[in-house]
Amino acid sequence: MTVMTQVIARLIFPASLAIAAAMLVKGYVDTGDGFSAGVIAAIAVVLQYMAFGYKNVKQTIPVHLAPFGMVFGLLLSLGVAFVPAMIGQDVFTHAPPPGGELIHLGSLEVHSAVLFDVGVFLIVFGFIVQATSMIAQIVERRAQ
Repeated sequence: MTVMTQVIARLIFPASLAIAAAMLVKGYVDTGDGFSAGVIAAIAVVLQYMAFGYKNVKQTIPVHLAPFGMVFGLLLSLGVAFVPAMIGQDVFTHAPPPGGELIHLGSLEVHSAVLFDVGVFLIVFGFIVQATSMIAQIVERRAQ
């Protein structure tokens, strides 16, 4: 890749992660959007692979943790979905209930839907990064 592509990839990476974080906590309305945030963050990593190659990205970004994030995200999402069923409520009953006292972190209202979005983010991000990492390894081996 050209030097210009690498410079732009370096500049876009932190901005993409910031946009993904904003999308995760606020989404389109208020609850967040874990899927879109995962895709945005994963595309930022894919751009790094394209600009710098597998070996350089592997040394600078902890992409080897993607499968663990994927598993943790799946467990978190399943927990948020099915824990209410274990205590006698409907599946996906979020806490606190409507009209209940919300926990605030600044202007962010924290409830179980945010945890579900974080789980979805980790699943999507982990899958895309892991799949891209496997493809990048194959391409790099064949190039040698």
